[in-house]
Amino acid sequence: MNTALKHWKEAATLILAAGHRLGPDSLSLRTPLAASAGSPQVSSDGRSHLPDRSRFDYDVLLLKRSGKSGFMPNAYVFPGGLLDSSDFSSDWLDIFKSFAEFPNFGLKSVRQPVETRPPIFATDRLKLGSPVPGEVALRICALRETFEECGVLLAVSKMAEKSVLKSSEDAFATQQHNVNDLDSSELSKWRDLVNQNPSNFIRMCRELELVPNIWALYEWSNWLTPVGRYGTKRFDTAFFICCLQDIPHTLQDENEIVRFQWSTPSEVLQSFQAQELWIPPPQFYELSRMCRCPLLNDLHSFALLRATEGCEKWMPVIVFEDEHSISLLPGDQRYPLDSSEEPEVDKSTDSQQKDPQDNSALHRMVMSDPYTTTIQITITPKYNHLLPVVLAHTHDSKSQL
Repeated sequence: MNTALKHWKEAATLILAAGHRLGPDSLSLRTPLAASAGSPQVSSDGRSHLPDRSRFDYDVLLLKRSGKSGFMPNAYVFPGGLLDSSDFSSDWLDIFKSFAEFPNFGLKSVRQPVETRPPIFATDRLKLGSPVPGEVALRICALRETFEECGVLLAVSKMAEKSVLKSSEDAFATQQHNVNDLDSSELSKWRDLVNQNPSNFIRMCRELELVPNIWALYEWSNWLTPVGRYGTKRFDTAFFICCLQDIPHTLQDENEIVRFQWSTPSEVLQSFQAQELWIPPPQFYELSRMCRCPLLNDLHSFALLRATEGCEKWMPVIVFEDEHSISLLPGDQRYPLDSSEEPEVDKSTDSQQKDPQDNSALHRMVMSDPYTTTIQITITPKYNHLLPVVLAHTHDSKSQL
């Protein structure tokens, strides 16, 4: 854990996608949204910009934060939270001892040059006193927080650990153990203990002879909280993605999380447009990307291959113009060259905002109100990532700058 950071706290988030079968045995596991989410948005030229929910064979897990939360109250977010010192504990070396001979405990190497890696991934944790590689600790954090917040435990048994590296390359990341496979009362007890003290996650794995399934988590993105947008709290968050064959048994913790929801990416985005729920900008952007892959097998295959490319650090820079909030992202022509902790941006108006169809380099999110967001992108995503599907807003002309 990097305690030297001045402005941010390090965190990890898990985008959890799970297959659904639209039959009587699986409907109870899904959390469908309002009926208005059923139809795709259509632009003025008649083109659909968002796949219909029927095209998806998987759902994504979102958790509703408590209204009493000090950061983004009532927001629907992916599971995740702050890194804890226990995520870097040397006690993990014993849990992962079968993988000690492999670099990064058997995680696939990232081809991205270290000098261009986001600091959250590039930081030498050994110099900070941790024998656990950052790539491993970040995944442990994401898995621990997911277990704490919604009761989904992604782990493999000690008996099955020999085959875990091979299984991580199969069609899906299978759950060798989760809340359905182990005694529910036992897991409930451990979940309470981990919520009380994150270091109990190590103790649980030792006593139940489990290994956190870090190999099922693929690097996806890195988002930093922009200056002054959400109060004084700011986070440097590593986003991972994991694909499961079936929706696991899920709970809310009745503390920080008051509701969980399994829905397709398009359902969530359409419900956001209908002001039925609110999602933060990173969730909006990532769900828009996932709309490019409505089939779970395609999403998993893409995530598996793309993860070794690396990712780019994204710290949105906010400017206000013509009653709009514009969140500039790396690659946009107005994004500052100095991506320091307090970047300065050219405040002058650029004509391209009025006509995003020209040849200017655009990479931004334009918000005319909390529920009306438009992604404008004309650049090619770095590290072979997905372009987001651009949503059409037929009822609000202000969203089309």
